[in-house]
Amino acid sequence: MTKYGLIGQTLGYSFSRGYFSELFEKLGLEDHVFSNYELPHIDDLKTLLGEEPDIRGFTVTIPYKEQVIPFLSEMSDAAQKIGAVNVVVRNRGKLVGHNTDAIGFELSLKQFMPQLPTEAPALILGTGGASKAIAYVLTKLNQSFRFVSRKPKTREHLAYEDLQNLDWCVPRLLINTTPVGTFPNVEECPSIPVDLLNERHFLYDLIYNPEETLLLREGRMRGAKTINGLEMLHLQAEAAWKIWQEAHPKQTN
Repeated sequence: MTKYGLIGQTLGYSFSRGYFSELFEKLGLEDHVFSNYELPHIDDLKTLLGEEPDIRGFTVTIPYKEQVIPFLSEMSDAAQKIGAVNVVVRNRGKLVGHNTDAIGFELSLKQFMPQLPTEAPALILGTGGASKAIAYVLTKLNQSFRFVSRKPKTREHLAYEDLQNLDWCVPRLLINTTPVGTFPNVEECPSIPVDLLNERHFLYDLIYNPEETLLLREGRMRGAKTINGLEMLHLQAEAAWKIWQEAHPKQTN
């Protein structure tokens, strides 16, 4: 049996198992299985890999995209530059880290092209592993940005209370990389001044469950253009499968 999976702390909401199980069925890969592996602590990864020698690769979600790095033997160039990993290949006893979040985000962001606003820095809500992939893509696209955090790490980071003082008359891109608003907490919203949102703004929420978060709904009602994280998720999953195929061609052809 060839096994793949997803590691994280709370995975009941996860899209990945259904996506890959359907893919394996479509491709006629009856000996392939995708499982969710909830790990209370990242150190539990050692135990998991010892108990599951047939795992050939896994995806990584909150809160382990950065914490998994010390367990890796190698990282792709992009993952090294980003500083976060969401896809791991297990091959001959080595764990190799990749980042397909950046691929999925960049491709899905084309929905906003060529209207993407450059008049003001984009705002990245959150400073976790996913936010690093977003920053990597925006840098690649020559889009300036600022991180927004509950506890700013540097002088360059904004606190949520600082947002009240920004000029909200200019076009601006906002990307939510936090889990705030994820099912079942669907009535929660990042602490931004939603009453100042308008048709000049572009909202991208990486959350896909619910389909429309409270943040996106508040923006849409005020005329903002909105995207949820579902297309990004599909695109990064496709990229993950391609990486696994290239690493284990005999198992996946």
